[in-house]
Order: sequence, then C-alpha cells, then structure tokens
Amino acid sequence: MSKHRTFLAALALSAGLGMNAQTNELVIQTKKLGAEIQPTMYGLFFEDINYGGDGGLYAELVKNRSFEFPQNLMGWKTFGHVTLKDDGPFERNPHYVRLAYPGHDHKRTGLENEGFFGIGVKAGEEYRFSVWARLPEGASSEKIRIEMVKPNTNAERHAFASEELTIDSKEWKKYQVILKPTQTEDKSILRIFLASKGTIDLEHVSLFPVDTWKGHENGLRKDLAQALYDIKPGVFRFPGGCIVEGTDLNTRYDWKKTVGPVENRPLNENRWHYTFQHRFFPDYYQSYGMGFYEFFLLSEEIGSEPLPVLSCGLACQFQNSDPHAHVAVCDLDSYIQDALDLIEFANGAVTTKWGKVRADMGHPAPFNLKFIGIGNEQWGSEYPERLEPFMKAIRKAHPEIKIIGSSGPDSEGKQFEYLWPEMKRLKADLVDEHFYRPESWFLSQGARYDNYDRKGPKVFAGEYACHGKGKKWNHFNASLLEAAFMTGLERNADIVHMATYAPLFAHVEGWQWRPDMIWFDNLKSVRSVSYYVQQLYAHNKGTNVVPLTMNNKPVTGAEGQKGLFASAVWDKDSQSYIVKVVNTSDEAQPLSLTFAGMKKKEVLSKGVCIKLQSTDPDKDNTLDNPQAIVPVQTEVSAMGNAFDTQIEPKTFAVYKFVKTTK
Repeated sequence: MSKHRTFLAALALSAGLGMNAQTNELVIQTKKLGAEIQPTMYGLFFEDINYGGDGGLYAELVKNRSFEFPQNLMGWKTFGHVTLKDDGPFERNPHYVRLAYPGHDHKRTGLENEGFFGIGVKAGEEYRFSVWARLPEGASSEKIRIEMVKPNTNAERHAFASEELTIDSKEWKKYQVILKPTQTEDKSILRIFLASKGTIDLEHVSLFPVDTWKGHENGLRKDLAQALYDIKPGVFRFPGGCIVEGTDLNTRYDWKKTVGPVENRPLNENRWHYTFQHRFFPDYYQSYGMGFYEFFLLSEEIGSEPLPVLSCGLACQFQNSDPHAHVAVCDLDSYIQDALDLIEFANGAVTTKWGKVRADMGHPAPFNLKFIGIGNEQWGSEYPERLEPFMKAIRKAHPEIKIIGSSGPDSEGKQFEYLWPEMKRLKADLVDEHFYRPESWFLSQGARYDNYDRKGPKVFAGEYACHGKGKKWNHFNASLLEAAFMTGLERNADIVHMATYAPLFAHVEGWQWRPDMIWFDNLKSVRSVSYYVQQLYAHNKGTNVVPLTMNNKPVTGAEGQKGLFASAVWDKDSQSYIVKVVNTSDEAQPLSLTFAGMKKKEVLSKGVCIKLQSTDPDKDNTLDNPQAIVPVQTEVSAMGNAFDTQIEPKTFAVYKFVKTTK
C-alpha cells in the first residue's frame, strides 16, 4: 500500500512537471516603458457603400427627395394629375412636382415614396415631415394630406399616421408637420394626397425621425451613430474609399457641393452604383445631405480626430485604364485649391470665405483639423507626381497639417514596394495601407511592422479586414484573426499611429461588399464580433507600449508559439497594465503572465479578464441574435507579480491589473 501511494505521488509530480513545462510564460517588462500610443490609434473609416450613407447613417427616410435622379421619379409612384417641372427655387436641384386637381371630385392626385427598402418607423415615435411648397396659381391656401401607410395589409385602413398641411403662400416656403405612427412598420411607404381642388408645387420632400443623433434636424440615425460613439474612436476617416475618386471625375466626391443649405446640395452618382452586376442597385445615389460639415460635426461629437480624404485628380484606377480619364498634372490647380479651402473651412476664422460658410452652418468655432489625406489607394508613377504639388502647396500654407499618402491597394507586391520609397521621398507624414486578406495572411503577419523603417513616415492601416477563404461573410474566426493581427499594431505603436477596419456599415438588403463591421435593416442594427474586437482595443489601448515576450521573443504566432499572439501596454491614467492575448489554436493554452521589474511594495490589484470567444468559428451576431458573441468580463486575482490562468481555444482575452502600493 505504501509503495502504491509513493507511485501515485511520483506520477502526480511527473504530470505536474509536464504541465508546468507546457505553460506559456509571457514576461511583461514593467520597467521598460515603450512608445507612446497615439490617441488616434484605433478609429473608424466611413464610406457610403452598402447603403451606409443614404438609407443608413443619414436618417433621411425619403429616396430621391428632390426629384433629381436621372430618372426623375425613381423611388416615387404618382397618381392623378402630377407633372414634373425644372425651374425650382434651388439652383443645383431645379426639379419639383406640381399636383393639380384631377378633374373629378372622386379622383385623387398625389404621390408615394418607397424609401430605402421601405420606410421603417416605430410606434409612438415622432417623425418630422417637411417640404418646400408654393401655390403657383395665386390661391390663398390649399392642402395636402401626408400619410404613413402599409398597403399590403388586411386592415381596414392603409394609413397608420396622417396629418394635413396647409400651404398658404405663392412664394416658395418650407413647411413641416409631425407624424406619430400608431404601429411599428419596417417597410411602410409615404403617401401624399392633394387634399383640395387647387394646384400645389412640392420640392425637397423629406421625412426624418425627430429623435436623431444629438437631435440634429438634418441628422443621423441614432442607433448607428451611437455604435460609433461606443467604440471611443481616436480618428474618423471620411468620406471613403473609392467614392473619393469616382467612377469618373464628374462623379468623384466633391466636398464643396456637400456644404451649405441642404436643399441646394446636388445629387451625386455613387461610385458603387454600377460596380457589381451580381449585386446591382440602379437607385444608388448620394444626396450629399450628410456632407463634410456633418462629418466634421460627427467627429467632434464622438470624440475623434477628423480625417478627410480628397481627390488627387485620379479617377478610380480600377475602372479607368485610359490616362485621359485623369486630370493632367499641369491642370491640378483647382483640386489643390479645394484642399486648401477645406483646411480653411475646418479651421479658418469666421472672417474667411470658407470659415464663414462653416459658421453660417452653425459652428463658428474651428473643427481643429490636424490631418488630411490626398488620394485614396492610387498607384503607379501617376500618383506621386500628382501628390507632390499638393504637398508643396499644403506645406507652404499649412505646415501644421499632417499629410497622408497611400501605398496603393495591396499589402505587398510591386506597387507597394514602389510607393513606400516614394512616400519617404516626398516626406509624407503617414502612409495609408490597405489589406483585405484571407486567414492565412493574418496568421502570418503578427510581426509585420517589427522591422519597418523607424525613420520614415508613420503607418495608417486605413482599410483592413480578414476575408475567410470560401466564406466571405462575417464570422467569428475572421474577427479572432483580426484581433491577433492587431497585437502587432499595438506592439509597434511607435510607427503605427492609426488603424481603421473597413467597411463600416451594411444594409442587410443593400450590401455590395462584405464582411462589414455593423449591419442594419430599417429599424434594427447589430454589432459584429469584428466591432467588439475594435472596441476592446480602443477601450484598452493604454498610453505606452511595454515589452512582452515568450522565451525572449515577441509573441507573434510564429512557429513554436502554439498559435498565440500577445501585446501589453501601460495606461498611466488608470495606473494599469493591460495584456491582450489571442489563442488562435484549437487547444486550450496554460498561461503565466509575469510582470517583471516591479518593486517589492508594488502589487497588482483589481484584476479583470475580458474574453471574446465562440465554439463555432462560423458564427456571428445577427439582427435576431445580436448578443450571440459579446465580451464577457470576470474578476481575477494575481499572486504577487504573476497571474496564472488558461486561455481557451479560439479566444481573445484582455487582462487588466491596477498597480498599487502596499
């Protein structure tokens, strides 16, 4: 019996030693405070793709509100005596409709708008209908009746909200009325009747929820803007993306057309209008209702640095092989002036031309612009030769502004290797890198920035997402590998100053591109696991990098590191060490976090662990189950200067400890 017990004890000791030998010890050097982490480190990139703008973040519910689509009544149905006119009160939006008596008391004149995949409204909420109108025949008053309706119903009445509006002027004038739906509908329509026997002209027909983000009348959809705020982004890049370039120069995003009175902002054809025949949307245009003023204001309200990107005179190179599609270098003056005027719009005194435009729109104080991007993901010699005159002009007039150039559309290869030296030669402040890549790429790139030239421009990882091979949709495993890759961004914060996932938004019925960070329909939205990865990094970015190694090497998923990726930071504001660990393997991994260099009187307290994990790698959050995979926080305790734990398979974990003194 004694021999048997001795054998069991020896076996247990052997097993314990074996387990101990397999423990992954991550050593955090607390005495070696590293690079400062920029406030802009983790941010957001917005592009009007997937109906992310009109029909999405921009809360307007009426499609083609000013009748300016090339097919002027696209989105509308008319009945009775309706005619289209083109001598309206707004120079850039001259079209309007005239409603006239149908000639019989038992006939009706009016029109209906289908909205964006229907009009979503909620019972008990308020919706502001507004319209510019006049009485062209000089009558003293006429009426229209505005209704929210559900035509495909067995109910007694189509309308579930209705109000009458009296038009009382022969001059163009803005009218509005509040509608209060009695039921929730995700696919209603707006119906307008001529409710008297005269003639009425209508222009800029609009319907907004009253409860927009921050209550702005020309406002943003509240749940979508709130999701942006909740990330705590450090930078907000806008308005794109490829829409900056346009399919041709005539349809490039022109910031000057997006400011001033919203009624006079012209329609623009969206760059993604014709791009994908298999996901084709012939009614995809930009109203410019959410323009540069609204982008700057949103940046301010969500606490991020604004980063506008402007055309460098190159139309989208994916869509234009003819050199004549682009602006010649000698003809760039107006484009360069646009960049200088934008800086004046953002930062200029109210006595300047463009500063006054900003002030007249409601923001006399400057927006404190610090960064500007010139060109999106251009390539070839034609890009730096156009970028250079922009840089010279901006450096001369505004040396305080940091200029962001591009390394092209690829994460490596011929154009990437050509453009980086060019960006160094031109002394760009940051270089915008884009990479939509498969799982294998993200698994191999943990050390991507470890050997970058520290003397050159800084890095802006401006568009990136993991695209699963054979499953190009949002799923947990892709998000997990993004988290793993981001440990390398964090470890190299001395050179990586900004990073933004892309794309940001997608309507479940109107997408052209996926995966995306936030999905929505007309009433609901869902934050993907990729969203929560970004949020965990942004909420726990710290202020300084601290070295973290395993066997004296950075933890980058390299051979022999068992699928582990890790990074560590110090946060001076909360006096905390924050360690991020990603286990990309299918096996649980024992971990030991050793905080080397701590003083005898220093202890680790108030420990928390936040985990993001799933046993199904293909799963993600959905509109019907938005909380399927979300971060879960628990309290943990360290022993002395160490914390021993186990990280489950396919898990992203954030460990946070406050440093206190005994």
